[in-house]
Amino acid sequence: MSKSRELALASALLTTLAAPAFAETLGLGRAALPEEIAAWDVAILPDGTGLPEGSGDVETGDEVFAENCASCHGDFAEGLDSWPVLAGGAGSLTDPRPVKTVGSYWPYLSTVFDYVHRSMPFGQAQTLTADDTYAITAFLLYSNGMVEDDFVLSNENFTEIVMPNADGFYPDDRAATEYPLFSAEPCMENCRSAAPEVTKRAVDINVTPEDPDGKPAGTLPVITVASTGEPAAVAEPAAQETETVEAAPEAAPEPAETAEAVPAAADPALVKAGEAIFKKCAACHKVGEGAKNGVGPALNGMVDAAMGQIDGFKYSKALAEMGAGGGVWDAASLHAFLENPKGFVKGTKMAFAGLKKPDERDAVIAYLSTFGP
Repeated sequence: MSKSRELALASALLTTLAAPAFAETLGLGRAALPEEIAAWDVAILPDGTGLPEGSGDVETGDEVFAENCASCHGDFAEGLDSWPVLAGGAGSLTDPRPVKTVGSYWPYLSTVFDYVHRSMPFGQAQTLTADDTYAITAFLLYSNGMVEDDFVLSNENFTEIVMPNADGFYPDDRAATEYPLFSAEPCMENCRSAAPEVTKRAVDINVTPEDPDGKPAGTLPVITVASTGEPAAVAEPAAQETETVEAAPEAAPEPAETAEAVPAAADPALVKAGEAIFKKCAACHKVGEGAKNGVGPALNGMVDAAMGQIDGFKYSKALAEMGAGGGVWDAASLHAFLENPKGFVKGTKMAFAGLKKPDERDAVIAYLSTFGP
């Protein structure tokens, strides 16, 4: 039997078997029980529909996140390798390279809870309890600067949280506004009302390279024909007379100006090492020209500056009080803070566990010292 005939018979058999299903009830199976439907219907809606009972606080979320999520998303949700960053990016959606995170982009908190509860941790989906998921969600809110460190999230206050980008989305109306523009019958003849004309040449807009004499590059030499009818020699460009001039010694090039010059005391190798280590901090803290506050304050000019004084940033109560009391970010304070942020400033918003190696702290401090106010 040919293969095509086998396929035809198989198709006919399937059609015969399926026909009764469209014509009458086969009497197979039973109606799903409500609890069975509920087990599959696990979606959490923006209005709170589907939320399980439970609660979780920021501190517990920090611990659960560190155990289950940090291996991919970093200790403070900054993202590792190709895994996504979950914190930061505030105000970056209009930038050429926006940072889309839970705080900057996601419109509904229910999406965070739903995704974590259903799909995370990677490879161990649905192993987190409802309380664990509430705690992780609370920690992500804290990491994005939306709640304080004593915040407790539950099914009762869940819908009170309004995400920063909740109004940043709109319905896809392209079917009504754009599709008609591309659905008309195309013009196939006599489509121009006027004859085409050349309005500009490539040489006019400086996309044609030029020879040193100012003529467009690749210009061919002119060939003339003598009156005898024999072709004349190709006219070669006249040789330019040259004059040997003793070259003056070149002046030493001026050093390039930089926005933030490295202080003489900063070891360039140490600064370079600090720049690499600072990548752990870059999700929340910005430095350099145009740096703005994000999840954490911008750090330009912070070395040897007063604590808690960056304009426009809402510090934790503890750090603000330290600054008001005359606290300064000198080398000793920076070392203590970078080693154990929560130990140095009780109640700090900074969730980073700290840099335990002294040489890493030295490098970061050296790097930060290169950025003036």
